[in-house]
Amino acid sequence: MPSATWLDSWAGIGHVAVGMHRQGYDLQLTQYDDRGWRATFYTTGMEHSPTSATGTGWERTPWRAVQRAAWIALLHASMTQGGTVQ
Repeated sequence: MPSATWLDSWAGIGHVAVGMHRQGYDLQLTQYDDRGWRATFYTTGMEHSPTSATGTGWERTPWRAVQRAAWIALLHASMTQGGTVQ
């Protein structure tokens, strides 16, 4: 998963969250003690339950978790629409 240094920060998380919201997704970000971070994207307007998640990422840093979850959500959207992500 490619990334740029500017994405590896709290400001980067904000940029990804805003961009994903424009695509119709809400972000939930949770820290789990020393185990790391979980980022989950849900379709905007849907009830946020584990079964409605469209992209989830577990990582040691919050920015990597958000980047992974965003990638998975966009990949999922592309595959359900019959396309591919490059």
